[in-house]
Amino acid sequence: MIMNLPPVYELRERVDSRYTLVVAAAKRARQLLDGAPALVDLQSDKPVTVALWEIGEDKLEFERTKTGIK
Repeated sequence: MIMNLPPVYELRERVDSRYTLVVAAAKRARQLLDGAPALVDLQSDKPVTVALWEIGEDKLEFERTKTGIK
């Protein structure tokens, strides 16, 4: 089943906290829902799954600021 991959412990290595992971995935999922092209090739069309795979494969860049994530 694709939902269990990539493992959360691997995703945590890409970000500084669980909060950052959740916010970054949510923001990217919203972008995908609004029509942004996926940066990874998956069989899944679920935006959160695609966003997590993009984070897991270092396809996304984000910056943590005092007010949130850019």
